[in-house]
Amino acid sequence: MNRLQIASFTNIGYHLHARSFEPLQTDLTGQTVVVTGATGGLGLAVSRRLGAMGARVIMVGRSEEKLHEAKASVGGTPSIEVADLSLLDEVRELGRRILETEPRIDSLVNNVGVLLPQREVTGEGLEKTMATNLAGQFLLTNLLIPRLLESPPARVISVSSGGMYSERIRPADLQFTNREYSGTAAYAHSKRGQVIVTEMWAERFPDQRIVFHSMHPGWAATAGVAESLPTFNMMMKPFLRTPEQGADTIVWLAAAAEPAATTGRFWFDRAVAPTHLIDSTRETAADRARLWDELVTLTGSDVLVG
Repeated sequence: MNRLQIASFTNIGYHLHARSFEPLQTDLTGQTVVVTGATGGLGLAVSRRLGAMGARVIMVGRSEEKLHEAKASVGGTPSIEVADLSLLDEVRELGRRILETEPRIDSLVNNVGVLLPQREVTGEGLEKTMATNLAGQFLLTNLLIPRLLESPPARVISVSSGGMYSERIRPADLQFTNREYSGTAAYAHSKRGQVIVTEMWAERFPDQRIVFHSMHPGWAATAGVAESLPTFNMMMKPFLRTPEQGADTIVWLAAAAEPAATTGRFWFDRAVAPTHLIDSTRETAADRARLWDELVTLTGSDVLVG
């Protein structure tokens, strides 16, 4: 079965692929993992699994009340951090707090994401989907890289989407100001950007003190999917993966030995997957450089390699 056939994104595909999965028995005691979007869905499933494996999980979310509720179901000694990752000032403050309190960070899971039916602008003037899914992630990762470098071998895992297969990056129009807004297109475009930026981080740190990976979780039944894509959710409900099934590869990337031996890959169900299915979505080297420069300009953050 082709792993990237549409049916493979469902729970049927997961069950077929999972027959070859080795049990994860890694002991993560002593490790610290930061998980964004941790109050529900994939983020909460990841937090629970990694906590059960002994990791200390720092759970990041917008709602303090929801974070406290989620924290109660996570093993070990998790902590919470309240931040809206669509607001870059809050991302900077979050990064400052984590750097002040955490002597090590073993993994960062960039999981938070939004799909908005209408174009929204944040209080800082940025299109909200791009700000949440791409610029905020770019900024938080860059801020935490110094601590990740001090905790080798560290890992950064970005949760992308199969939707990105439909989009080519347009670095001159990251915020959909020059074209008609579509919620699904804006979401897919930001997810394409995540994959490219992951590859570019890996290029900047070839010594693998930090490994960078992105992944596609398949179609999972989460509150975000139900709210953002109600028709899709209703039609596909019997075939959607559970949050735990969608989170499996994220957990594997954070805990297994194999992904620590490589970097800059895109994964689906614990296997490396192509980043393009059609030539029209391929970006040029100039597109990649422009994307990085645009994000540096938007966030005021870059990484110093050394």
